[in-house]
Amino acid sequence: MPTLLIADDHPLFRAALRQAAADAVPDTMIREAGTLDDTLAALEAEPGIDLVLLDLHMPGNHGLAGLAAIRAQYPGTAVAVVSANDDPRVVRRALDHGAAGYLPKSSGLDELRDAIRAVLACEQWLPASLRAAVARTHSERGDADLASRLASLSPQQFRVLTLVAQGLLNKQIADRLDVQERTVKAHLSAIFDRLGVRNRTQAGVVLRELELSDPARRIED
Repeated sequence: MPTLLIADDHPLFRAALRQAAADAVPDTMIREAGTLDDTLAALEAEPGIDLVLLDLHMPGNHGLAGLAAIRAQYPGTAVAVVSANDDPRVVRRALDHGAAGYLPKSSGLDELRDAIRAVLACEQWLPASLRAAVARTHSERGDADLASRLASLSPQQFRVLTLVAQGLLNKQIADRLDVQERTVKAHLSAIFDRLGVRNRTQAGVVLRELELSDPARRIED
């Protein structure tokens, strides 16, 4: 019985995804989360989750960072992105960073059902309206390399990197992760080496390169 996690902060859209998933694969176990922290906590508590439907702009997530975090920490879990942003360049970046599919929030229930079935069957899925445009879109310079470097980090190293990007000091990171400060320093040395950077500032910049603007917020502004 597959297990699916719907990670989105909009209750109405979560309900639509839940309905689509229940229709697509009737015996699916469905979990829900409204923030990136809750998403990661759910994955930690239930590591057998097969698929995450991930909103790019839910609280705590800023673009592709959440996707990269899940792919690094839970490589056995497929992630399909759901977003109001249907820019082919964003879709291409999501695929380069390991997304198994991309679901625009404008999709109808039939399309959502098709997407969920396809991804659970280990197939990559894009809506028909975007396939040609995405195929013509080249990967952003350095994106594939960045994805590879981030994927080389262990789950704990990625957690340390995330906290470094938030501005936490070594002692604060050690307290947060319940480890020794020397362990944090060892992780940082490995992170710097694998990312090809020299210091904390550069490491934080690497993660911030995954940020994307939220089209819904631009409309509100």
